[in-house]
Amino acid sequence: MFRKINKWCVGALTVVLMTGTFNAKAQPDGATLFKKCATCHSPFKDGTGPKLKDVRAKWADGGAKEGSINQWVRNWEAAAAADPYAASVAKVKPTNMDKFPALTDEEIDAIFNYVDAQEEPVAATAAVDGGSGGAVVEEESSIGWIWIILGIVFVTIILSVGGVRRQLTIANAEQEGKDVEDAPSYGAEFKAWAWKNRKYVGMASLVIVISLVVSLFLALYSIDVREGYQPSQPIDFPHSVHAGINGIDCKYCHNSVTESRTAGLPSVNVCMNCHKQVTGTTPEQQEKIKKIYEAAGWDGSVYTGQTKEIIWNKVHVLPDHVYFNHSQHVVAGGVDCIQCHGDMKTMKETAKVQPVSELNKLEGNVKLTKPTLTMGWCIECHDQKGISEGPLDTKGDGYYAEIHRRLLNNDPKLYQEYLKDGKVSVKELGGWECAKCHY
Repeated sequence: MFRKINKWCVGALTVVLMTGTFNAKAQPDGATLFKKCATCHSPFKDGTGPKLKDVRAKWADGGAKEGSINQWVRNWEAAAAADPYAASVAKVKPTNMDKFPALTDEEIDAIFNYVDAQEEPVAATAAVDGGSGGAVVEEESSIGWIWIILGIVFVTIILSVGGVRRQLTIANAEQEGKDVEDAPSYGAEFKAWAWKNRKYVGMASLVIVISLVVSLFLALYSIDVREGYQPSQPIDFPHSVHAGINGIDCKYCHNSVTESRTAGLPSVNVCMNCHKQVTGTTPEQQEKIKKIYEAAGWDGSVYTGQTKEIIWNKVHVLPDHVYFNHSQHVVAGGVDCIQCHGDMKTMKETAKVQPVSELNKLEGNVKLTKPTLTMGWCIECHDQKGISEGPLDTKGDGYYAEIHRRLLNNDPKLYQEYLKDGKVSVKELGGWECAKCHY
């Protein structure tokens, strides 16, 4: 047994490290996934959406079809069409639920399991958090810690077995009358063992190094990837009503989008252009419009001068070292707003960072694969997006006409190479140069 223990320990340690590195996230983390829901839902209190505590039991008692609630989470419209109970739920709230088509049944169950496991906070807790009545969502330790603990246990076992083996070796030497004073140290024994089994030690070391490098890069790739991020706002703004039903052009409110690097938020004065006359037809609408009046200092007949600033929560946040110019994309590039923001005419809630899977469903959009607002997403679009077709500028813009002229005069062969796919892409005109987007 002890003669084979070294190989067994190396193999076991390798399996633990490999399994811990690549499968640490195999089980869905309900607490982390619930953060996507926490903007609208609380376990114990109705908010923008209904409370979620024991919601599965509520659906089952109400006669919902099996699996209907999971389908509701992914696509409430499909669930409402297939299940009468889901259709009745759709009529309860005036605000439609967001769709999460990428969530699996296991992930949805993990969210509900996490919510059902929460204990309702007592009155003292409610007093501390301002009486909100919402659950105190605590960060759960990552499942990766389990594998770290197991790794420590296995290392302890290996060291213990090595110590026992050493004592048996010394005892055997004493029995044979050998001098135990000259017994090698632990370090010397380990070096001798490692050299004797250098092939296995080298393979295990290589596996460990590769695992650590892969884990590091996976962690780096996930930094600030926030598809589906949607913060709450002080005033609800239904784009589906303004841009959809009423047909208000995006540029009316975001009037700097063609002139500036930022699209800009509309001032309260822009809102008042319409809402001095449009006061709302329901008590809920009137209450929301009242917040606009308070911000503008309007008492219904005159401006009082007592204004109140509206603190909007920023949705799209780029790192400081990234440069993005809206006017360059909208005016020179002719990029439609839906390419990045999605179809705002159908969104009832404040604009959010749309998942790339949702953006790809829209007609006319360049089909991309990388997560929204990542560097890969941008350069993939620059690679596929054509700024004009054919040997002449199809936009009637002097900027592109001059680029075409220079290419034709200076390097006709390169120009023809560009036109093999029938277009000149942003990448081919320098759109992949680092300094285009980075300071």
